[in-house]
Amino acid sequence: MSDSTHLLIPFASSRDEGCAAALAMLALPNLEKLLARLAPGAIDRADEATLSMPHERVLARACGLPAADGVIPWAAWQVAQAGRDPGAHAWAHVTPCHWRVGQDHVAMGHPHDLQLEARESQALLAAMQPYFEGDGIALEYDSPTLWLARGTPSAISPPLRWAGWSAAPSTTGFPARPKPGCCGACSRRCRCCCTPTKSTEQRAQAGLAPVNSFWVSGTGVLPASAKAVTPPGLAVTQALREPALRGDWHGWAAAWQQVDATECADLLRRVAAGQDVTLTLCGDTAAQSWTRPAGPGLLRRIGSLFAGKRAVAQLESL
Repeated sequence: MSDSTHLLIPFASSRDEGCAAALAMLALPNLEKLLARLAPGAIDRADEATLSMPHERVLARACGLPAADGVIPWAAWQVAQAGRDPGAHAWAHVTPCHWRVGQDHVAMGHPHDLQLEARESQALLAAMQPYFEGDGIALEYDSPTLWLARGTPSAISPPLRWAGWSAAPSTTGFPARPKPGCCGACSRRCRCCCTPTKSTEQRAQAGLAPVNSFWVSGTGVLPASAKAVTPPGLAVTQALREPALRGDWHGWAAAWQQVDATECADLLRRVAAGQDVTLTLCGDTAAQSWTRPAGPGLLRRIGSLFAGKRAVAQLESL
């Protein structure tokens, strides 16, 4: 066990109105105590034009990966983690999905709601393969809702922003940003596709949405110097991910209380034992870390600063 512990909490907050309402009623006693005893660090803040989410940027830096916006090479990192050499190729994650197109927006459903089976996903990949190969991209099957794409850096480029939310690989748990609102302009990497007619009819008969598009994420080339390992002592909780992406703020609040009672409580015990700890909270646009204070004088000042303040005030700022 590492003497230093870093707890990273993605989707700790959101600008969604439903999240704001849930935060107002949320009690997180262990997080309150942690924020009172740890020293706040710099805030990593972006804006709505940023492609990579705050927790992706934090995680990339912790893993020694380049953190350029929209081109964090998670797919190539996954390939290397599997013991393969990603080489000098650019890799990307490709997620089959369903887009509901309106007059002024595009909403993307949760890929798991498609209930794709392995055979169906593989058949779809085979049908789409020639179109990707025309752009110099090779596809590989990984799971029903995740394919791997390999090509040149110029062929695999980061997508433009789209409405709805973009799905990241369940194997890594690094989802990209939820996107409400207008879709804007189309990227050639975020395109509609057509499933075979028979498959579409079968899905309609079963009450399932057709696969009519795909989403590209995790693009980039893995530097030769990068190590495909998670740093010792780094723990990333995924408990808030699914309810946040689905907009289930009641479920999200319940998950937060569970995280507070477990991961946050454990981190608090480590602080009390004198261990070096880091806590990073990540929202829609910002991430902030807190670390164990250098001495008792700073501890008293930090405790005074946060006295009487609720943890939700910090979460709302993210």
